[in-house]
Amino acid sequence: MTTTMLESALTCPHCGFMSVEVMPTDACLYFYECTKCKALLSPKSGDCCVFCSYGSAKCPPSQESRACCADSATPAKR
Repeated sequence: MTTTMLESALTCPHCGFMSVEVMPTDACLYFYECTKCKALLSPKSGDCCVFCSYGSAKCPPSQESRACCADSATPAKR
């Protein structure tokens, strides 16, 4: 059995700042504001959330090969 990682280091593609964040297990984090440069990050085309695009670990549903959080009707914003 594989352990699901719940923390991921998000790296801003604009300024390179890295911040370790706890990933939600019941919602999709579609937007994330960089704490350094204030850029608003959103997923790259084909990715379900900012963790899958800019994180050191994919989101929990992707790690567990479950239905992606992009199928959720209510994305989370942080």
